Amino acid sequence: MESVIDLGALNEQYGIPGRVVFKAGPGGLAFVEVINAHGRIEVTLQGGQVVNWVPRDGREVIWLSEHANFSEGKSIRGGIPVCWPWFGPHQRESSFPAHGFARTAPWRVVAAEETDAGITRLILQLEQNEGTRRFWADPCALSLQIGLGAALELELVTRNTGAAAMVVGEALHTYFRVGDVRKIAVYGLDGCAYLDKTDGMKRKRQAGPLRFGGETDRVYLDTVAACLIEDPVLNRRIRVSKHGSRSTVVWNPWREKAAKMGDLGGDGYLHMVCVESANAADNRVTIVAGEEHRLGVSYAVESLVDGRP
Repeated sequence: MESVIDLGALNEQYGIPGRVVFKAGPGGLAFVEVINAHGRIEVTLQGGQVVNWVPRDGREVIWLSEHANFSEGKSIRGGIPVCWPWFGPHQRESSFPAHGFARTAPWRVVAAEETDAGITRLILQLEQNEGTRRFWADPCALSLQIGLGAALELELVTRNTGAAAMVVGEALHTYFRVGDVRKIAVYGLDGCAYLDKTDGMKRKRQAGPLRFGGETDRVYLDTVAACLIEDPVLNRRIRVSKHGSRSTVVWNPWREKAAKMGDLGGDGYLHMVCVESANAADNRVTIVAGEEHRLGVSYAVESLVDGRP
């Protein structure tokens, strides 16, 4: 539980003065702040969730709701939630938490290091216990590597430690900050088939860049391509590159649904878009006994120039 985390011990064992600092955050949750020449991130040990990333230009890239609930065992609206070991509702047990349990479970720090290339890296681990086994009995180990360099890099590693194959759904459910979602465009999905959750899960196909004029909830299938979020209001382009992912999920709840959510804020939907690197629906992954699967992302910010990517 978050309440028994010894921040002093964490700082003594893993802290790097002025670079990696463990501290109490909102709601009494344990946070780790990482600062280097490339910028700053904040991560909650509950959920292993990045909640803030500010590159050295001083402008936030990750969106976090002003109404986010920082409470033990509750999901945090915004940041980069880790969806694992299923995406969306559980296939058989409707009482199980949506998007799995990893995003609300406590993660353990196993390393904090600085590389010769100037990257500061955290390694967190989620271990099975009595609480997690009631949702997921397959023997496995899950770790998350978070690296702050010129880009923000995350890698979610699932190792099957059992004797039988296991099937996993997963996503890095990233909320990106945008100037006005009605004016952005997402490139990289042209021609992809997708499941439209706003239209009864009908299978459709993307034509051209994705633009937003209403609720959007789509699982793009069989795509390994990078996505570009072009934002003319903030005059930047966010590049979302990935590996070990064959799905891209794009989500914005829009006005009516956002108003019912409580923790998103009245106009919060205008300033966020989720572009998630995932393995969902048809693209869930099978991990054979003794093997591992790696889902990795790299986020980079570029200046917006005239013309299209």
